[in-house]
Amino acid sequence: MLEFPEHGDRRGQLVIVEGNIDIPFEIKRIFYIYGSDADVVRGQHANLKSEFVLINICGRSKVRVKDGLGNEAVFSLNRPHTGIYLPAMVWKDMYDFSPDSVLLVLSSEHYDPNEYIRNYDQFVETIRKQLHLEERWS
Repeated sequence: MLEFPEHGDRRGQLVIVEGNIDIPFEIKRIFYIYGSDADVVRGQHANLKSEFVLINICGRSKVRVKDGLGNEAVFSLNRPHTGIYLPAMVWKDMYDFSPDSVLLVLSSEHYDPNEYIRNYDQFVETIRKQLHLEERWS
C-alpha cells in the first residue's frame, strides 16, 4: 500500500502523485474504471512486464492479488490518497465497486495485448516455470 501526501486547507484537498518519486516507475499509461456494478469482476489477468498503481479516487473497490503459488491478499481501496502497487506477474481481480467508484490505474508500460496472461492456469504454469529456471541457475 502507498500513501500519498495530502495538501489541503479550507478550499479542499490536493493529492500529487509523481512517477519515479511517489510510485516506483515512470508513468506511461493512465486509465480509469467507473460505472461497474458491485458484482462485476474486472482485471482477471496478470502482466508479464507492466507494473501498476491503483487508486480509488472516488468511492471504494477491492483488489484481490494472487502470486500463483497459493498466496493471495485482498486490499480495500477507499481513500483517495492511498493506492496499491502491483508489480509485474501478479494476478489481479478488482471487484465490489461502490456505485460512485472511480478506480484510477497508473501503468509503467504502454498497452500491449501480448504481455497479458488472461488464463489463471496458464499464469500458474508460467510462475512455476520461472521458479524452476531460477532454481536451476542458483
